[in-house]
Amino acid sequence: MANIRDVAQRASVSVATVSRTLQHPDRVAAKSREKVMNAIAELGYKPNLMAVKFRSGKTQNLVVLVPAVSNVFFARVISGMQEAAAEHGYAILLANTTGNEDIEQQYAKMVSTSQADGLIQLRANNPLDKSLSNEFGLLPMVNACEVMQDTAFPVVTLDNRAAANAMTTHLLELGHRHIAMIKGPQSSPLTLERLAGYRDALHQAGLSVDESLLFPGDFTLSSGFDAAQHILSCSPRPTAVFCENDETAMGAMHAFKVNGLRVPDDISVAGFDDIAFAQYCDPPLTTISQPAEEFGRTAVTLLLDVLAGRIRKAPRVIMPFELIARASTGPAPQ
Repeated sequence: MANIRDVAQRASVSVATVSRTLQHPDRVAAKSREKVMNAIAELGYKPNLMAVKFRSGKTQNLVVLVPAVSNVFFARVISGMQEAAAEHGYAILLANTTGNEDIEQQYAKMVSTSQADGLIQLRANNPLDKSLSNEFGLLPMVNACEVMQDTAFPVVTLDNRAAANAMTTHLLELGHRHIAMIKGPQSSPLTLERLAGYRDALHQAGLSVDESLLFPGDFTLSSGFDAAQHILSCSPRPTAVFCENDETAMGAMHAFKVNGLRVPDDISVAGFDDIAFAQYCDPPLTTISQPAEEFGRTAVTLLLDVLAGRIRKAPRVIMPFELIARASTGPAPQ
């Protein structure tokens, strides 16, 4: 059976380089890392990973707290995380928390009990034990997607206010003046920021905000469908609807269509996220595209930088967005 010295000899590197490749692949030059991995494959070497982790003091595990794994956008974020983590020899431990603080705290304790090295939180809530501290205030954590304000942790987010402003402005430029909004969960920072962007655009156009055109939702298909039923009873009926995510928009479009309205001839519908289904629904959905996979990759990279001591001041990374105009929005009916 091959051992670590055999691998080192086959790869023409030192035993220390083989060991470092197994423990900290990100610290090994790509050419050397490739030689070691090829030698491992050729010799069928099977390292004792438990011993490697024990010696390094690292578990090579990262805990990710996800409010809803069924959410299509989060699924894309997780995909990016897994790719980035695997490239650096880490595994992702996924927790579907449903936004429950007790569940979040339970999984966060895996970091304090050395079952995982760090934590990524996709919701605007700090789950860590307040009695534990390090240079960032608490244990190693990155907050991504729905983020806390004024946090000491690295953050990966989008300028949701500017993105919502851009989408509302798009509808205004199409001639719409009676624009409804179907919001997300009331407590979500995403909801508040996107609502603020919608208000900004209306004010910039010299229009007042009609509070009766703001409808509650929770980022689900059903909430979009239900809100659309109420929009149908408005008098006068809005000519456009901006939904705070794509699933809500798709639910709203379905409600309008089963009630005999044509999208966008009778009413325009816009979403947010650009999930995979957005370009294939009928009609294809106008939406805000944000780089979900890159959110995940960036969050993992930041967390690994924290663990390696490469970050001295927690950064706030703002990801780019793009307005994607498709067939679900058109000129306001005359």
